[in-house]
Amino acid sequence: MKIALIGYGKMGKAIERIAQSRGHEIVSRIDVNNQADFSSEAFKSADIAIEFTTPATAFANYQKAFAAGVPVVSGSTGWLEKMPEVKRMCDEGKATMFYSSNFSIGVNIFFAVNKYLANIMNRFGQYDVAMKEIHHIHKLDHPSGTAITLAEGIIENIDRKEAWTEAQPKDNEIKIEAERVGEVPGTHIVNYTSAVDSIKIEHEAFSRDGFALGAVMAAEWMQGRKGWHTMDEMLNL
Repeated sequence: MKIALIGYGKMGKAIERIAQSRGHEIVSRIDVNNQADFSSEAFKSADIAIEFTTPATAFANYQKAFAAGVPVVSGSTGWLEKMPEVKRMCDEGKATMFYSSNFSIGVNIFFAVNKYLANIMNRFGQYDVAMKEIHHIHKLDHPSGTAITLAEGIIENIDRKEAWTEAQPKDNEIKIEAERVGEVPGTHIVNYTSAVDSIKIEHEAFSRDGFALGAVMAAEWMQGRKGWHTMDEMLNL
């Protein structure tokens, strides 16, 4: 498979290493200094592009890739207000995209466990729920896309919760605390607390390799597919 990389920082280099170890070819590497390469023959020759950049640049990158006829696998966060527009393009046959706020297989299992626990806790109003996420100092958006996905999974399953916030929460809100520390790859904690005990689930990433492997696996899974796709489909969760 021919892969184009959009974003060639630490994550892009990890994806490159894992993709090549699985027999794939990197045909284009696009970063901030060579944006003109979106129109290059090398980029257009890619079977798929894997995009990990910033909240400010992600949506424009998708549009450039779609214009070149290249499907996209993306793990960028902080652009979600544009998601309805991207989904509409996919529905209209103008684009093909696989999106996940987190490509780690373990995190996606954690998403499923989170929803299952929230469904149980819906029956026990004496427990309140709060969340904490910790990432490296280079991560620009907060809370993380993963934390937002976790919060949405809780809101879908607990009737007494309707929104998330980073401020002091109201009774119907979930507080998300975001920390940026050193080079932490990513830790997410969901904590249910009552007057007498607490129930906590946690996922801790040890390196970027889990995210990179999941992104490459998604690119492999996307071959021959069109439209909008997610990790839930790929993992059948």
